[in-house]
Parts: sequence; C-alpha cells; structure tokens
Amino acid sequence: MIQPSQADVRRFFCGVYAKARTTAPLEPMEMLVSQWIDEHPEYHVELADVDVALASMQTASPSQQNPFLHLSMHLSISEQCSIDQPRGIRQAVELLTHRLNSLHDAHHQAMECLGRMVHESQLSGRMPDGEAYIACVQRHATKD
Repeated sequence: MIQPSQADVRRFFCGVYAKARTTAPLEPMEMLVSQWIDEHPEYHVELADVDVALASMQTASPSQQNPFLHLSMHLSISEQCSIDQPRGIRQAVELLTHRLNSLHDAHHQAMECLGRMVHESQLSGRMPDGEAYIACVQRHATKD
C-alpha cells in the first residue's frame, strides 16, 4: 500500500492542476483529479503555486478548509465507488446522487460520513467501520 506524505499529496494535486492548464495529456487518475479540481475553482489559487502549498502545511488552521484534504476525499469516494469497497458504497452514493441530483453534492454529504468513520476509528483504535459509513450515506440518501 502506497502511503504518500502530506507534501507528496500537495505536489500531486498542484502538478495535476498545472498539467491540466497546459492541456498536456493526463493519466486516468489525473483526469479524475482534474475533474474534481474543476468543480472547486475556489481552490485554484492554492493549487497554482506548489511552493506556497508546501509552506502552508506549517501554518494550517483547523478552522480553515484544506483543499488538499477535500480533494483527496473526493478522490477516495470516487475510487471506493469504482470498486464498490466497502461493499454497498457505490449504490449508497448513487442513491444520494439521485436524491440530490448532483454527484458533487452527494460526495460532500458522503464526506461527512467518511470523516466521521475515520475520526471514530482513530478515537477507538479500531479498524474503520465500513458498514456504519455506508449506513450513514444511506441515511443521507433517504432523508425527507
């Protein structure tokens, strides 16, 4: 399993942003990342300068949105859905997408569930609970 550092992740996202802006050919993973970057123009300034992005790791504030974490979560949910892992996530996100009429908005609600699952796993010292994660997304999908 590849475990990139925080700096590696920032370099990757900034590199994809730069590459997409030059219309250079993108690898499949880069195309997916570029699509999510395009959905978030508010992050373009931060993605445009890799040196600033790396320097800002030292001054990150918990109250500020982290574009690199946010985009990483979009990418994680996309990958989870593509392989349906944990089993049932694809259907849950599809149901949520249909209810909201927006894949982007569905991802944002699924992110809340994903973040909660990761947080609870870290607090308890146990493996992430995929069933609880899917149940959370399903609850969002079936809300009135």
